[in-house]
Amino acid sequence: MDNLLGLLRIRVKRGVNLAVRDVRSSDPYVVVKMGKQKLKTRVIRKDVNPEWNEDLTLSVADPNLPIKLTVYDHDTFTKDDKMGDAEIDIKPFAEVLRMKLDNLPSGTILTRIQPSRSNCLAEESCVIWNDEKVMQDMCLRLRNVECGEVEIQLGWIALPGSRCI
Repeated sequence: MDNLLGLLRIRVKRGVNLAVRDVRSSDPYVVVKMGKQKLKTRVIRKDVNPEWNEDLTLSVADPNLPIKLTVYDHDTFTKDDKMGDAEIDIKPFAEVLRMKLDNLPSGTILTRIQPSRSNCLAEESCVIWNDEKVMQDMCLRLRNVECGEVEIQLGWIALPGSRCI
């Protein structure tokens, strides 16, 4: 792990209007993958608007690697059903980490990312300097499904001795 840049904390906040995969509801959970790393949230029973508020932490060696987020419906006796996916590009977030950010007031918007065909953003996303930390809130529109969004927040954890981005 000599080439480790730092840790990316992904707070999986909540799902909004997720697809129904069981009789009247779903039992959703989120899987986040980056390279060979794979993390998941807990299952929330019978809820298409779940609140996870869980932190998943990835080791980042290459900020060019996309992060894939997939929502599943947990099933007890059959294979879990896919409820959509989204891809997260952390390059704009990583670029901000290279900036000199000392002495900025909390709440300063460092960059804005607009929704486009090349990303899964449902609305504008801002990278913000908040309490001496770089953060980014995102609302991701799920692909390959009839409906659903997932709200997340990115945060960076610098490691002592790690190389800069």
